[in-house]
Amino acid sequence: MKIEEVKAIQDPLIQSQYEEQEEDDENDDVPLRTQVYDEVKKQIGLAGPLIAVSLLQYCLEIISIMFVGHLGELPLASASMATSFASFTGFSVLLGMGSALETLCGQSYGAKQYHMLGIQMQRAMLTLTLLTIPLSFIWFYTSTIFIILGQDQEISNGAGTFIRWMIPSLFAYGLLQCLNKFLQTQNIVVPMMISSGITALLHIVLCWVLVFKLGFGIKGAAIANTISNWMNVVFLGIYVKFSNACVHTWTGFSKEAFNDVVSFIKLAVPSAFMICLEYWTFDMVVLLSGLLPNPKLETSVLSISLNTCWMVYMISVGLGGAISTRVSNELGASRPKGARLAVCVVVIIAILEGVIVGTVTILVRNIWGKLYSNDEEVIKYVAKMMPLLALSDFLDGFQCVLSGSARGCGWQNVCVIINLGAYYIVGIPCALIFAFVLHVGGMGLWMGVICALFVQVVALIAINLSTNWNDEACKARNRVQTSIGIE
Repeated sequence: MKIEEVKAIQDPLIQSQYEEQEEDDENDDVPLRTQVYDEVKKQIGLAGPLIAVSLLQYCLEIISIMFVGHLGELPLASASMATSFASFTGFSVLLGMGSALETLCGQSYGAKQYHMLGIQMQRAMLTLTLLTIPLSFIWFYTSTIFIILGQDQEISNGAGTFIRWMIPSLFAYGLLQCLNKFLQTQNIVVPMMISSGITALLHIVLCWVLVFKLGFGIKGAAIANTISNWMNVVFLGIYVKFSNACVHTWTGFSKEAFNDVVSFIKLAVPSAFMICLEYWTFDMVVLLSGLLPNPKLETSVLSISLNTCWMVYMISVGLGGAISTRVSNELGASRPKGARLAVCVVVIIAILEGVIVGTVTILVRNIWGKLYSNDEEVIKYVAKMMPLLALSDFLDGFQCVLSGSARGCGWQNVCVIINLGAYYIVGIPCALIFAFVLHVGGMGLWMGVICALFVQVVALIAINLSTNWNDEACKARNRVQTSIGIE
């Protein structure tokens, strides 16, 4: 008997991979049209609920800012600056660290090592909770940091008040990312959508009561964010604990979660940098707008533009999550051809989505600003920004799905280099030149972002075209074997 056959009998992980490889070979006889059709169904089935989840969870911030915006220009500017800073120093970091689970849990699930999903999630929860403690101290001194950076003192004080009341939300957000990735990589997305939908509906009521009825103003919006994020964590935690869908992947708390935390951190840190380098650039644009003439107007408009961009971006986040899950599952199951087909399909979907979203963005340019402000000057400025947002939305959506594929493969280290070059060697310098040298203002800052997105898209396309998917399947197999102690 061959050595490989002996190993297959002794090791259930390897046995399952031999079976999956045979299944992959059988797929060669299936017509390409059928394979593509099946892949589209899988991705839409995943992406649809994930898009809803992303939009609903992000809507918490949008709803809060909309309520605060009707309190006046100063509260709007303060809340917008605080939200951007919160993303810059907290949410993006935790989101990035949690994204390591897309690789680890996704490939473990594809390899049928189901118990490892619960272990990996516990490691992530432990790591992210510990990281949240120093981040909360940064939030506590937000107003001081803004004043040191030369921001308007009134806006800085208002932003500091808002973000201090958001500190408990930071702990909830970290746990929420772990739960989201744990469920997403198992293709369990409908419960996430239901939980997020209930939370968003309750959040509207909370904002109305706390901001207007009880008169808490800007503090009320921050408190509503905190309550809503914790509600979502509780809903999903109850589902994971009692649902039959998670009976094999969640087997309770285990001491094993404390083992090999370093391996998680080694992937989580570049995951965080990969996402933060991108997110920080957008938030930096809002901070830089405070240094332009008429900072209240520029900050308000750039914040509205950023929130609009992020809201549309949530569609791409859903697609990116879907392709990350598909690629990681396929590679974990040793089906490289399936992973390659998944990437090809999602690229076509992303192009179609980008064209539709860009067209709608341009069509609503004259009314969009009215949702955020009653100020006519703000409304007109937002209308001028919308064509630029349409272009950035198209490019951002394209890079988002390619980045999702990269997370599924575990390419976070490569993506860190790409994002560093695209955003900080090209994007930010271009933004500074357009805004402060050529005096294009806030629109110039956004033009710099578009330059960065273009470079990022070109680099990611080049990486995907040169990928050897058989090698990626071998790497995934080795990663899973290492996580369960097989050398």
